[in-house]
Amino acid sequence: MAVIGAAHGIKGEVRVRSFTGDPAALGDYGPLQDEAGRAFEVVSVRPAKEVSIVRFKDVATREAAEALNGVVLFIDRSALPADLEEEEFYHADLIGLAVRDEKGAEVGTVSAIHDFGAGDILEVKRKGRPSVMIPFTRAAVPEVAAAKGFVRIDSAAAGLVEEEEPTENIRARNIRARDRYRAER
Repeated sequence: MAVIGAAHGIKGEVRVRSFTGDPAALGDYGPLQDEAGRAFEVVSVRPAKEVSIVRFKDVATREAAEALNGVVLFIDRSALPADLEEEEFYHADLIGLAVRDEKGAEVGTVSAIHDFGAGDILEVKRKGRPSVMIPFTRAAVPEVAAAKGFVRIDSAAAGLVEEEEPTENIRARNIRARDRYRAER
């Protein structure tokens, strides 16, 4: 749901990066929990430039707020709405799904979903090969069948098609490199 950042001020407030549709609604989901199961009750939320400023119950000093830096907050799945729009997905539902190409061949599995500011990106873990990042767009991922356990990708739109350079281009490039090398000697 969110990640707690740096302390804000001296009264226990913290900067929070919210992953909810409306960052001001962070407290509407009820108590949040960290990975250890510790509960956090939101007392107040106000917007800031890139984050929200949040006050949690029982966090009253800057020192207590500083100790929370980096804590990841979750909610119980049952607190989330079950009726999503047609193309809405919870990240937790996508992680672990098989990734298949347009021919049905398995490419790997979704290992994470990232948002670096330009839209969601699926990280796909491949067997025996490095992971790849695929834009989570309709063009690159035309089908999400979470109930069936897979997502289908378009290899070209996902950037996974490696274009082969024609042999004559490789030969010409090698000759130019050889000639530059000889000219430098």
